[in-house]
Amino acid sequence: MYMFSQNKKGMNFCMDINWSNVFDWIMLLKCFVTGGLICIIGQILIDKTKLTPARILVTFVTVGCVLGGLGIYQYLVDFAGAGATVPLTGFGYNLAKGAIEGVQQSGFVGAFTGGVKASAGGIAAAVFFRIFSFTYFKTKNEKIKKSISFMLFLLFQLFL
Repeated sequence: MYMFSQNKKGMNFCMDINWSNVFDWIMLLKCFVTGGLICIIGQILIDKTKLTPARILVTFVTVGCVLGGLGIYQYLVDFAGAGATVPLTGFGYNLAKGAIEGVQQSGFVGAFTGGVKASAGGIAAAVFFRIFSFTYFKTKNEKIKKSISFMLFLLFQLFL
């Protein structure tokens, strides 16, 4: 496959790219299969048990925390990369990892602040995209829009 690009002088030239060498296809496969297996477990729990989705979510985060705290989940992260860190169990792993690092740096207080620091980027992105979606897309419920406006106000006050 050929890709066209420009050099520093603005002249067009053609590069021959061998896409089979660009990606680590084995790692992509391991990532896909691992993330898929975690999702299959969640789907089986939804279909075969009376657990609500909220309880399943909490279970996944708790399992990720426990396995992360014990150091077991790190092996899965090393094996599958984003296939293990993107699902909810990965969020729990991230919280546990941050809490452990926080304790090492700040002592007892780090157990409470470390997890929040480690996951702050993901939480901020979730809040931002939730607010964005409610701000720029229509909703039938005006109470939701008012509460979103209030949340924006609170966030604005927090950063001042």
